[in-house]
Amino acid sequence: MVFAFEIENLWKAIGLSPASFTLGLVVVLFLLLTFTSLAPDLILMAGVLLLLLGGVLSPAEALGGLSNEAMVTVAVLYIVGAGVQQTGGVDAIAKLMFGRPRSLLGAIVRVVFPNIGLSGFMNNTPLVAMMIPAVSDFAKSQRIAPSKLMLPLSYAAILGGTMTLIGTSTNLVVQGMLVKEAARQKADLTIEEKHRVAPLSMFTISWVGVPAALIGGLYVVFAARYWLPDRRPALSTTDDPKEYTVEMQVESDSPLVGKTIESAGLRHLPGLFLAEIDRDGNSIPAVSPRETLRAGDRLLFVGVVESIIELQRIRGLVPATEDVFHLKAPRPQRCLIEAVVSNTCPLIGMTIRDSRFRSHYNAVVVAVARNGQRLHQKIGDIVLHAGDVLLVEAHPSFADQQRGSRDFFLVSKIEESTPPRHELALVAVGLLAAMVLAVSGKDLLGVAASMISPLRPIADSFPKISMLLAAMIAAALMLLTRCVSIERARKSLDWEVLLAIGASFALGTALEKSGAARMIADSTASLSGGNAWLALGLIYLVTLVVTELITNNAAAALMFPFALATAQRLDVHYLPFVIAVMMAASAGFATPIGYQTNLMVYGPGGYRFSDYLKVGVPLDLLILAITVAIAPLAYPF
Repeated sequence: MVFAFEIENLWKAIGLSPASFTLGLVVVLFLLLTFTSLAPDLILMAGVLLLLLGGVLSPAEALGGLSNEAMVTVAVLYIVGAGVQQTGGVDAIAKLMFGRPRSLLGAIVRVVFPNIGLSGFMNNTPLVAMMIPAVSDFAKSQRIAPSKLMLPLSYAAILGGTMTLIGTSTNLVVQGMLVKEAARQKADLTIEEKHRVAPLSMFTISWVGVPAALIGGLYVVFAARYWLPDRRPALSTTDDPKEYTVEMQVESDSPLVGKTIESAGLRHLPGLFLAEIDRDGNSIPAVSPRETLRAGDRLLFVGVVESIIELQRIRGLVPATEDVFHLKAPRPQRCLIEAVVSNTCPLIGMTIRDSRFRSHYNAVVVAVARNGQRLHQKIGDIVLHAGDVLLVEAHPSFADQQRGSRDFFLVSKIEESTPPRHELALVAVGLLAAMVLAVSGKDLLGVAASMISPLRPIADSFPKISMLLAAMIAAALMLLTRCVSIERARKSLDWEVLLAIGASFALGTALEKSGAARMIADSTASLSGGNAWLALGLIYLVTLVVTELITNNAAAALMFPFALATAQRLDVHYLPFVIAVMMAASAGFATPIGYQTNLMVYGPGGYRFSDYLKVGVPLDLLILAITVAIAPLAYPF
């Protein structure tokens, strides 16, 4: 209490209000995020610390973002996504959604427009969580930088969410406030008919949302193609000087049987070359892309380590050695490990088959690299030399045991190289689909019941399940069914993103508590005068600014009363103003903290704060222009 009293006296002494201090700090944080390379979570957490020291936030409010439902939901969704990825279920999603485009532009189009359509009828947060691993694998297989596809994925989901009432939680928040206001007005007979509000139907917003989504989608395709950075790792897979020789076998029940090399996707892995096929003891060199695969074919590849990891993920392909199935550790507990053969290794001069490598080390050699040479023998026939780099499949403990051994140098584990559990892919995809349906089910049934009346009792009795609850149940079942290991679940959490989300919620709380957000709304609303079109544009613009600074739902809740009050003051219909609030609160494209999905793709896309500004600000203005132009025509003043 004494500290709070001293802080209050300090504000009076320096002639600065908490609202002004908060706004000034937010501007500084935005500048740091835009023009420096400092980590966003570090900048945002430093801002929260200053607000705490300045007395704007209490300790509970400063830490409240870390327990916010939205932040916890994102964390749990990372685990759900890891389960889909670890089982290989993401491959089926990617093939179904994206196919094999022939250009970067085609790839962007296949990411943007299907997700716009899907987002109109399901919550966009689980949609993006489901699609992130699929888009990541799609980018890798097409040799496209993830930065070209991840932000378009988020923008497409946001745009699609504006097409219907159930596409985004923001629309449902506004709908809830309309229902509450309608109930209040019912008892007030003095309110004019045109100022009486009513709940929205499923497609009320579609007159504005559909054109905005389609035009915005075309802009996103153009912007992603020409303005988003082609940001790749400093050392790409094709820069790896080590070329491994690896032999894989087509299983008897493999889905690849009967497919050509081209259609099986074995020509589209970066840094990989199919040298030959061994079929029933006969060698097929210079393999044609139209060659049809048969059960038992042994495929000899030459390529870099990341491409070999991708080979391991293809369902129906296994290392062409029986030893893989005789190791003590179950396959889902193994990983790939690189080890350089030392000059004192007792196996030098022996073939891998004769060396009994598995018996000595409880590991299996799946690939060999030798000083840039291309080895065209079968793995078992390769004679080991000092300096050979072996890629072995083993339990992770192999790396710890052999790191100090005289037999190997430079023993290192390859991250995320655990073979996928393809037999659980259907389980993982089923859990993901069930999660999405659980969240969207009541809203979808409500739409169906409006057209088919017998469904009304079912729609009314269907429980409304929150995104957090559905995600937690799905994540728990992913762990229980072993679709994802506990270790992988822990590693899937992106703490940089999660801390940034938690800090952004604390900043939003500060803007509301200090009165800064209301100060912006009050000062801007007074500029409209008596012009309804200008007032509509200003209401949209203020809602948009508040959305970029705090959360979308909080922005909608803050601006809804201003929208109704402005319509009543100008003596015009309320609906254009309500639609403007819904569109603006959902259209947070210019910052990663403007919308939850923007933060979700921040890490996977390798983005910087300036990337959002460069692409998002023009999109913000485009959707503003579309909304202000169409809303009064669709819902006349």
